[in-house]
Amino acid sequence: MASMEAPVGAWSRVAQALSHPIRVVVVAFLAAILAGTALLMTPLAAASGDETGIVTALFTATSAVCVTGLVLVDTGTYWSGFGQGVILLLIQIGGLGIMTLASVLAVMIGRRIGVRASLLSGAEARRGHGAGMSARDIVVGVVRTSLLFEAVLALVLILRFSLSYDEPPARAAYLGVFHAVSAFNNAGFALWADNLERFALDPVVSLVIAGAIICGGLGFPVLWELRREWRRPRDWSLHTRITMTATVAILVVSTVVITLAEWGNDATIGSFPTPGKLLAGFFHAVNTRTAGFNSVPIGDLRSESLLASDLFMFIGAGSAGTAGGIKVTTFVLMGYIMWAELRGERHVIASRRTVPADVQRQALTVAFFAVTAIIVSTWVLLATSAFSLDVVLFEVVSAFGTVGLSTGITASLPTHGQLLLTVLMFVGRLGPLTVGASLALRTRPRRFEYPEERTIVG
Repeated sequence: MASMEAPVGAWSRVAQALSHPIRVVVVAFLAAILAGTALLMTPLAAASGDETGIVTALFTATSAVCVTGLVLVDTGTYWSGFGQGVILLLIQIGGLGIMTLASVLAVMIGRRIGVRASLLSGAEARRGHGAGMSARDIVVGVVRTSLLFEAVLALVLILRFSLSYDEPPARAAYLGVFHAVSAFNNAGFALWADNLERFALDPVVSLVIAGAIICGGLGFPVLWELRREWRRPRDWSLHTRITMTATVAILVVSTVVITLAEWGNDATIGSFPTPGKLLAGFFHAVNTRTAGFNSVPIGDLRSESLLASDLFMFIGAGSAGTAGGIKVTTFVLMGYIMWAELRGERHVIASRRTVPADVQRQALTVAFFAVTAIIVSTWVLLATSAFSLDVVLFEVVSAFGTVGLSTGITASLPTHGQLLLTVLMFVGRLGPLTVGASLALRTRPRRFEYPEERTIVG
């Protein structure tokens, strides 16, 4: 009797552990990564017909599921058609998964605070973050939105590859679908050894890919709200207003900074005509938001461009989307917090809305978590490899921000360095989401207060 009760008790504990939504997110992504690793290790996955080592398979599977794009081997030549299909499937699972799970968590958080929020601003609480949608509605909406965007993008790319580059119909279709899925999901995987450098001066390919990256990075809640109220910006929720405004502002600033820094660099865009320089600068700026495609060799960027890219990769794009980083909402909220403190105001005001204190703490916690992970990882790689600070920092930020841009040192890192980047991709993909969501879901009122005492700051 006791032997039967033990398994039941064990399964009960497992079920209880998985009842928390944050644990479900982590376990789901781990399961997808492990399954992808097992498939990529089989002889069918490699073009040579040999088995792939566990480090390479694990790194690639993690990069695909976490829609990063960092690779140890060339995607187009090392992997067979089966291997590339597995990678494409993992990208789709990772992109749909993160958009769905993040959107569901946003609704859960909204419902948790819905009663209190409705007393203060009922219309805002009902409108924002997909409130009023069930989990099933969110899943269906995410899948439909993703497939629609990917289908349109694939069609445009298929026509371009077929008509302008004389690719056979089957090959053009394969290239179009693969890169449409990779672009919308902000994955950055490409089937050419030079990534997309051959298309640096092609406005159709560059702008279509860039548009897909931007749309995927906005996040499902924003896309859903724009579909309903795109003609009435004044009616947008605070989240959508911050995401849209910050996206446009950061894209403009990053394009100007990168283009000016590389203007005279013949190794990147220096030899391009002026329209080509602007196009390549814009494309790189978009990809630091966190897609990972490159139309110029990243290893030839100037140090100031690498540093600027670090900042933009760290910020990332919209919440509940396929992009990584700390997210633009977190970055903007920290700016509002600082502005309120400099002005001596008691409350943080954003677009005529008061930002709750718990949301402020969540933003600061996510940012501190990200900075700590990046600093510790950079120090470890500097201490155990021979590469310089600028390229190591770039690689670390790219992994944590699930960007996928690389100066070319990833494959040359020691095994423990590659495993560290693997962990960073996983933590960077789920860390900000799970930390922010767990803090929001655990918010509870305190029934007593301790006496205040100030410390010296600065």
